[in-house]
Amino acid sequence: MHAALFALAVWRTSSRSNGIANCAEVAVTPRAVGLRDTKNRGGGTLVFAGGSMVAFLSSAKQGEFDLP
Repeated sequence: MHAALFALAVWRTSSRSNGIANCAEVAVTPRAVGLRDTKNRGGGTLVFAGGSMVAFLSSAKQGEFDLP
């Protein structure tokens, strides 16, 4: 299911990515948001409902997941 969901998606990396290591890329579709490792694109995709990703990013921006 995941492969079909993102078959035509455009994958993007951060403009802050150095292109060498530790990079992730994201694809947004009308139904979901996908996140995968650029070093292992075939290794699997984390899939989130759009609302879940928005809630996660909002919490991260507010520092909810910051370490003490």
